[in-house]
Amino acid sequence: MTPYWDPLPTVRTCAEGEPLPGLAKWVPAYNHSWDTWPDAWQERNWRNVPGPFYGAATDTCWVGRGVAPDHILYDDEYGLEFVYRQPRTPEETYRVMAAAWQDPMAGFACDGDERWTPELVREWWRNRGRVRSWAAALERNWSVSDREDEREAAGGARAYVAYIDDGLADYLRGYLFWLSERRPPAPGEPLPIL
Repeated sequence: MTPYWDPLPTVRTCAEGEPLPGLAKWVPAYNHSWDTWPDAWQERNWRNVPGPFYGAATDTCWVGRGVAPDHILYDDEYGLEFVYRQPRTPEETYRVMAAAWQDPMAGFACDGDERWTPELVREWWRNRGRVRSWAAALERNWSVSDREDEREAAGGARAYVAYIDDGLADYLRGYLFWLSERRPPAPGEPLPIL
């Protein structure tokens, strides 16, 4: 499997007027224009995995996991949404876009490829222990909650820890290649070191 897949052609296709498959069932009311406000990058949630999509000043309504549970998680401070796994297929991209389009604050952005640098990705990876510890503690707390939505979100925290432990390094090495070359690596082509 290729460690990095570029979701932006799918985003552009939808922006050019192609309907988002199943959009009506996922996005009943809101629409995200992808016009990023100037401070989005500076306000991004530190828990976002490097990649094109990220959450910054999102709403706190906890709707993103309803359409993208394999990609969106909520922080425990304010309930803001962030991207813990970047999409790897068109269907996953549609789901992340639907989560973003449900956010009335327009707090998601997809300009990460213009913002992340190899140095920033490597710095994020060096500090992954902070994210992992946070997600593990969240899972412990929310898995025994009286609230059904917190118990459901605990599964996302568990998935995030598992991804950090197995799979995320390969994705980030592929993403580093993408940032440097603006193309996916060919089979057998060496990937950068994290």
